Amino acid sequence: MSELVTGEAVALELRPARLPSRALAVLLDLVVAVAAYVVVTIALVAATASLDEAAQFAVSIATFVLLLVGAPIAVETLSHGRSLGKLACGLRVVRDDGGPIRFRHALVRGAIGVVEILMTFGVIACIASLVSSRGRRLGDVFAGTLVVRERVPAARTGFLPPPPPWLAGRFSELDLSAVPDGLWLAVRQYLTRMYQLDPQVGWAMAERLASDVAARTGTPVPQGVPPTAYLAAVLQERQTREVRRTFGNGAVAGHAPTAPYETRPAAPAYESRPAAPADSPRAMPADAPPAERPASGATGKARPTGFVPPA
Repeated sequence: MSELVTGEAVALELRPARLPSRALAVLLDLVVAVAAYVVVTIALVAATASLDEAAQFAVSIATFVLLLVGAPIAVETLSHGRSLGKLACGLRVVRDDGGPIRFRHALVRGAIGVVEILMTFGVIACIASLVSSRGRRLGDVFAGTLVVRERVPAARTGFLPPPPPWLAGRFSELDLSAVPDGLWLAVRQYLTRMYQLDPQVGWAMAERLASDVAARTGTPVPQGVPPTAYLAAVLQERQTREVRRTFGNGAVAGHAPTAPYETRPAAPAYESRPAAPADSPRAMPADAPPAERPASGATGKARPTGFVPPA
């Protein structure tokens, strides 16, 4: 893997293409270009039979430059680094920072490729690719490009083993706040790939990771607990806490439930009463305090209160 740093300071891990795959891609491109050149040349010879030798020679040179030099440059520019051969082999030309190439990159690669591929039959390109640590030829060095593999075989993702049942909930009181994220990532990667490691190497790695986690938590590994089972149980406990922190404790917000099957008397239905005339005095109960009784001798209209009884 080749680590490239983009302009945004982001590290990219790319797999550079090696000499066999690049040679096969170039060979496929040359076969297509030569076949097109032969067909076009035959057509031009029949079309320019009436011209003199100088004109025919100029047409042949122009055809050679356009088909064997200009066509690959145009294809790489328009396809952003994917020619027919590279597309068949799963390769792509990118910049040193991992971005897509432009016309100037394809032009430099094509111009230098005429010398190191066409004129020397690929000898210079092979030597430069073998010497370079990332398999780059001279055209890539001068253009600032790199040929990488796009179709990388996907590695089998290991199954994250669950902890033994007898360890479920045993580390619920463990303080995991001091364990860094990098250590959690190392534990997860080990658990997913521990079956691919040598047994002795895997056991030593598990012991080292378990001791690191125990040192961060302040609680030693319990006696009789294998390091792999300890790591699996602690990792599951952390995931459980993350789920609780994200989705809550599972309690549904709302009113507290009442006793089951509790019967309550139904509220009496509202009884509509006829509204009193607006000009009639308000009736007061006999036991009302004197302050609330109307003044004696007051026979005028009741003071409007703005209250409207329901229908």
